[in-house]
Amino acid sequence: MKRTTPQKSMKAEVEAAAQRSSAAGVAWDLSVLFDAPDDARLEASLKALKKRTANFARTWRGKVKAKPKAAQLLEALREYESMAEELTKVGAYAHLLYAADTRQDAHRNLMQHVDEVETALRNEQLFFDLEWLEVSEEMVKTLLADPKLAPYKHYLQSERKYKPHALSEPEEKIMNEKSMTGLSAWQKLFTELTSSLRYKIEVDGVVRELNQSEVLVLLRHPDRAQRRCAWEGFYATLKENGQTLGFIYDTRFQDYLVNNRLRKYKTHMQPRHLSNGIEAKAVDAMMTVVERNHGLAHRYWALKAKLLGLQKLELYDQYAPLFDVKEKISYTDGKQIVLDALRRFSPEFETMAQRFFDGNWIDADPRDGKRGGAFCAGVTPSTHPFILMSYNDDLRDVTTLAHELGHGMHDLLAAKQTLFNYHPSLPVAETASVFAESLVFEELLGRMSNERDRLALLCGKIEDSFATVYRQTVLTRFEQLAYDARSKGRLGAQQIGELWLRANAPYYGDVVDMTSGYEFGWSYIPHFINTPFYCYAYSFGELLVKALYGMYRRDGAKFIPKYKALLASGGSRTPREQTRAIGVDINSEAFWQIGFDELERLIAEAEQLAGRL
Repeated sequence: MKRTTPQKSMKAEVEAAAQRSSAAGVAWDLSVLFDAPDDARLEASLKALKKRTANFARTWRGKVKAKPKAAQLLEALREYESMAEELTKVGAYAHLLYAADTRQDAHRNLMQHVDEVETALRNEQLFFDLEWLEVSEEMVKTLLADPKLAPYKHYLQSERKYKPHALSEPEEKIMNEKSMTGLSAWQKLFTELTSSLRYKIEVDGVVRELNQSEVLVLLRHPDRAQRRCAWEGFYATLKENGQTLGFIYDTRFQDYLVNNRLRKYKTHMQPRHLSNGIEAKAVDAMMTVVERNHGLAHRYWALKAKLLGLQKLELYDQYAPLFDVKEKISYTDGKQIVLDALRRFSPEFETMAQRFFDGNWIDADPRDGKRGGAFCAGVTPSTHPFILMSYNDDLRDVTTLAHELGHGMHDLLAAKQTLFNYHPSLPVAETASVFAESLVFEELLGRMSNERDRLALLCGKIEDSFATVYRQTVLTRFEQLAYDARSKGRLGAQQIGELWLRANAPYYGDVVDMTSGYEFGWSYIPHFINTPFYCYAYSFGELLVKALYGMYRRDGAKFIPKYKALLASGGSRTPREQTRAIGVDINSEAFWQIGFDELERLIAEAEQLAGRL
């Protein structure tokens, strides 16, 4: 790739990163997609797609709704999917470059250019989806019964669910065009703002300017004064930017509400449920059971306060390590821990994960300008996935690495699907990631004979489960409150903060004080801006995996083929169909309670260990 940063500046960044993390310089290789932002192949690909799209429109406009034969529809679908795959590769390259370094003008310009071309191409192809919605139910039934269309049956059925919410073609085009200067622009502003923020934190007597990932690591520091200092500096900076962040959120909320009104959705969450292929009943059952078990969280927080010698926890104490453990886990060691855990489960899974390291599919350097958080991008069935994270030599980074590798292995196993059936729905998408975390937890626990260390690890696992189950449900409740409130009028940062605290209150109860500053706890979470109501998928995945892991403990190697089949199905079936195949009913509150029975077992074990110590 051509350099986009001067050599001297890049060298200085690498040297500075090396002092912070053993993953300095660990960056992905995107050359399987393109070589550089100005790679001639990239523009040639877009040019070819414009020609193919024009030809596709000339060939198929008016024919989809005119009672096509199954063979004709299959021909159209294959070309439609082929164009989508090529466009996805171009879009993925632009977005991956941007996520790895949001500061580079070349990255920003490329993403803007690709987004604009993609919008234009999608608009020209729009007729195809809309015409499919016009086909009569009788004709649809006949077509879907034809074996030729079997690989696309689920996709075609899923598209039909949007019939009541589709607009006319001119209206849909306007919606797409306006998004470039509307929602998409606000999303980019949010990403660039939060990625560029620097937090002044005193560390070892020296005031340093840290990025978000570095501050979040300090919130898990063994020294309480350091945690409090990091907390105050983090939220002071977010508050300074509160007016801008509040305006971005308010605009995003209103944009979503306008779209829902125009598309005649009945509830705020209906678009996400449709996209996830899941019934509201299943999500409501899960969230009801989560909130019914808040007492379990309160019981654990009370235990942790005693273990830390505190009367009551502050929020900056909730993830504090129990003991002053200064040991760091290098990227190399973290990698080996994950691979060992996967090998014990299945050598095939270890081999899949090894490919990510050997092929440089992971970007783990915690450099400045990098997008916050972590993700795995499954591009297309014919292109391997990419992982982005910031590895800071913390134990939590090992589980994050396992989590994202779980996503990646899910993508590799689903690669036999067509592009339209490749990506699993969000709730099922978290299955492999959380399962991989569970394997790594068991691997780490098995390496420890010291009860003190076992207690620390056990409590860390409980807290990670809380962050996934309880916190993600809180985030979903916050979104419900926020959209309800925004439907009545504009929201400023203060009002958003009040809604945030209200959503969090039942979780923390009277056992954890919501420390001052937390009223801005909503302001840096990208899911709220990029993917409304995404977060319940994390709770879903965590609780589902607890049930699956119990099956694995019971059945051993016999479980693995069922698990692989679940992952390999990708997005070719609904979550309920996929989970029914392994004996799970996600509409049942009794099923969701199984996860909390497992959590209670872990908490009881922690209480026993604490009593002995």
